[in-house]
Amino acid sequence: MVPVTSCADRQVAVFGLGLSGVAAAQALEAGGAQVIVWDDNGQKRRHARDHGLTVADLSGISWAGVEMLVLSPGVPLTHPAPHWSVELARAAGAEVVGDTELFERERALRAKNSRLVAITGTNGKSTTTALITHILADSGVPVAMGGNIGVPILALDDVADGMTYVIEYSSYQIDLTPSLNPSVGVLLNLSEDHIDRHGSFEHYAEVKERLARAAARRGLAVIGADDAASRRIALRLEKSGGRVLRVSAQGPVERGIFAEDGKLFQALDDSVHEVGDLAGIASLRGAHNWQNAAAAFAVCRSLGLHGAAIQRAISSFPGLAHRMEEVRRIGKVLFINDSKATNADAAARSLGEFEPIYWIAGGQPKSGGIEALKPFFGRVAHAFLIGEAAESFAKTLDGKVPFTISGDLDSAVAEAARAAAGSKADEPVVLLAPACASFDQFANFEARGWAFREAVERL
Repeated sequence: MVPVTSCADRQVAVFGLGLSGVAAAQALEAGGAQVIVWDDNGQKRRHARDHGLTVADLSGISWAGVEMLVLSPGVPLTHPAPHWSVELARAAGAEVVGDTELFERERALRAKNSRLVAITGTNGKSTTTALITHILADSGVPVAMGGNIGVPILALDDVADGMTYVIEYSSYQIDLTPSLNPSVGVLLNLSEDHIDRHGSFEHYAEVKERLARAAARRGLAVIGADDAASRRIALRLEKSGGRVLRVSAQGPVERGIFAEDGKLFQALDDSVHEVGDLAGIASLRGAHNWQNAAAAFAVCRSLGLHGAAIQRAISSFPGLAHRMEEVRRIGKVLFINDSKATNADAAARSLGEFEPIYWIAGGQPKSGGIEALKPFFGRVAHAFLIGEAAESFAKTLDGKVPFTISGDLDSAVAEAARAAAGSKADEPVVLLAPACASFDQFANFEARGWAFREAVERL
């Protein structure tokens, strides 16, 4: 773990006892802090007590001596309203931060010669984080990966000079990391997501821009050029004197790395030359993954790796579970797990790669539903709808795509498999691309993905 020595002898409250919250509390105690923890979930409180943590209801304690609240990124900081623990902390003059901020303070205090690669974006950030880590490790660079990708940042080995930290940041984590200071920052793309937690798309984009701005000021900001909001951010940062490199999956950029027909090209000044080939790499199937690969190439070149070493490592990238993951073939039917597609924009990426599709969609709905996916409806032979979104998705699909309201994932898998087996196509695809959050029926998208895999294995 990373002992949080910067909080030694200070009283710190922690709200939210998921993996990152428990790791933060343990790291704070290891660094000498006096820690009180709380969660509204009784089971999580019991789990914390079992790990030796001091559990006390933060709504009933005296905040007079509390200097800091470490807030879980899953708890509202600003919208739709600050959480009650945030209000109590601010009223007492305590700062409100996240575990990622504690990590940055330790790095600044005890590992000044380490490097931080910070990755954010609406979609693709986990794949890009894992790909950068894979390339660096394959090239013998001491590297550690964590953050929003599922490894609590304070559960990593203690900070050390010479390490490169590749960390995925959600917008919530950026909001809670005022000292964020990347050596290289990546902003892949921006589309509407988490508006309930940021109030507007403009505020959501502004939070994401903070990461890119911090990187452009210190080292390099790698910014996607395939959406208007990201392009505006890149231009603003350049005008303010920041160092920016653009990446694209949609063809040439003026200065940066771009993908075209499955090949990577580097554009510098007036010269363009090929630097990589993504053909046949199943783990990077699709144009959206070309942008991820372009960003990873740009980052690793900026860190001093040679192009040949980067290409070799990209070719051996195994991919990530729950991201367009090939689970199994049964006869001619291919089963794809894209549980990470938690919004329409992410689902579009897998819907655009297969045909005919027997689509499993639904869950806890996001703003806009699946209206944006209408251009892909022609690829869908039949939709099988689950969770809270089933009825609203059915209304959008009505008259356009045949659908079945399956209700739960097990039923949807069984029904989709039977339908796909009867297809006359050479390779029908049963695709889990929910375009929804998972929290109505599952703890997270990983749990939903594993449930899909298990259901497929039972067929």
